[in-house]
Amino acid sequence: MGSSSRPNVLLVMTDQHRAGLTAGDGGPDTMPRLDRLLAGGTRFTRAYTSYPACVPARTSLLTGRFPTAHRVRQNSTAGHAYHGGDLVDVLRAAGYRLHFAGKPHMPRGPQDFDTFHGPYMHEYGPEEGPEQAAFDAWLRELDHGVAREPTPFPLECQLPHRIVTGALDAVDRHGREHGEDPFLLWVSFPEPHNPYQVPEPYFSLFPEDEVPDRLAGPEVLGDLTWRHRWLHDLIAGKRPGFDDDWRRYRANYLGMLRLLDDQVGRLLDGLGDRLAETIVVFVSDHGDYVGDYGLQRKGAGMSDALMRIPLGIAGPGVAAQRREELVSIVDLLPTLCELLDQSLPPGVQGRSLAPLLAGENAPAEEFDSILGELGYGGVSYDEHDRPPLHFPYEGRTFDELNSVTHSGGERMVVSGRYKLVVDDRGAEALYDLQADPAEHVDLAQDPAHREVRERLHRQLVRWMIRVADDLPEGAYRPRARPHNWRWS
Repeated sequence: MGSSSRPNVLLVMTDQHRAGLTAGDGGPDTMPRLDRLLAGGTRFTRAYTSYPACVPARTSLLTGRFPTAHRVRQNSTAGHAYHGGDLVDVLRAAGYRLHFAGKPHMPRGPQDFDTFHGPYMHEYGPEEGPEQAAFDAWLRELDHGVAREPTPFPLECQLPHRIVTGALDAVDRHGREHGEDPFLLWVSFPEPHNPYQVPEPYFSLFPEDEVPDRLAGPEVLGDLTWRHRWLHDLIAGKRPGFDDDWRRYRANYLGMLRLLDDQVGRLLDGLGDRLAETIVVFVSDHGDYVGDYGLQRKGAGMSDALMRIPLGIAGPGVAAQRREELVSIVDLLPTLCELLDQSLPPGVQGRSLAPLLAGENAPAEEFDSILGELGYGGVSYDEHDRPPLHFPYEGRTFDELNSVTHSGGERMVVSGRYKLVVDDRGAEALYDLQADPAEHVDLAQDPAHREVRERLHRQLVRWMIRVADDLPEGAYRPRARPHNWRWS
C-alpha cells in the first residue's frame, strides 16, 4: 500500500455488454486478459443491472439506489437524480483524487473530477486530430448500424484506445503531482454498444459461420410481449432485412470485446506497480440482445440478455473465487464504502458484498433473489399505437429507448432458476431460466408452477417495500444492520 494505506480504486465500465460472452464465463474466448484478472479475484456469475438503460443504471451504481428511489428512469433525466450522497461524495470526503476517462452518461460531469478526459459517446470523442475527426464522422454515418467490412481506420482512432491513453496520462500526472495519495480512476468505455464496427485483426477473429448461435430468433416473437413485436416491426419497417446481418452483428460484437480486452490489458500494464495496491471493479451498465428475438441493441422487456451484466472485483483482500449469489449494480457503492472503511450515505439500498469478497458465507435469504426495474411511467401504450416519437417514423434512424416500448412500468424478481415479470396492467410472466434460457415459454398459468409463482410474488412484494425511499431524513433515523443487510 501507499503511505496512506488506502487502496486505489480502478472502476472499468463497459456499455451494453451482455454477460456470458467470455471464456471465463462460459462463452467464446473474447477477453482473455480480463478472465486472467478475475481468476485472481471474485467473479459474480449472477449479477444484474437495476434497469436496462445507461443513465438509470449508472445512477444506481453511483448512489446505491434503485431507480424507484433515485428517480432517474430515462436517459434524459440525469440532472434530477435524488440521493443523500454518492460515490463521488464518499471518495472525495475520504481524501481520494478523482479521475475520469470515457463516456459519462450519468449525473456527474467534468466539474466533479480532478481530471476528466471526455466526454466520449458512441459516435465521437474530444477533438484529437484530423484522423480521429474523420473516424468519428464515419461512425456517425453508420447510424448505429452494423458494418459489413472492417473499419477503415487504425486502432489508435478507436474510442477505447483514445480513452485509455487519456486515463494513463491522468495516472502519470497524479503520480507526479500527488505522489501516493489514493485515487479513483473511472474508465468508461462506450463499447460494445452500437454502432457495431471493428477494425482488423478484430473483424476476422470471430468468423460469421463460427459465432455462437442465438438463443432464439424472430420465430418466438409471438410468445413475447407486444413491446418486443412493436420494436421489431419498427426496425423492420425502417431497415428491411436488418436481421439478415445477425451473424455479422455477433461477429463484430465479439470482436469489439477482444478490442476492449486489449485496451484493458494496456490500462492494467500502464498502472505498473500501482496495480498491486488497487481494487479493480469491472462492470457493465446493462446487456444487449446480440440478435436474440431478431432484435438489436435493447429496448423491450427484461430478458437476461439485457438484465444480466458482467461483474468482477480483484485486488487487495479479495479472494479468488466464483460466487453465485444474486447481486446487483446497486450493491457496488455500499461494497466500496465497506472496503474503504467509509460510512454509507443516507438512503443507500444496496447490500455490501465485502464479506462475500473475503470468501465468507452470506445469509441465503439476503442474496437468494434480486429486483429489476423498467419503464418511464405513465399509462402503457398498446401494440398498435403509433404516437409521435422523438424521431420520425420515416427513414432509417430509430431509438430503441422510446416512449412506446418503455411506457408504463415493469418489475422483475429473479430467485433460483425462476424469473417473474409483472407490469403496470397486471400482466405477468414466469420463466424457468434453466430450462428456457430464451425466456419465451411463459409458465405463469401453469398449475404445476403455482407454488413457485406465489413464492416469487411474495419476494417481489418484499423487494418493493425494501426500495421504498428512506429519504428525506427526518427526526427519526431508520435502523441499520451491518453490511446494509436487511434479511440476514
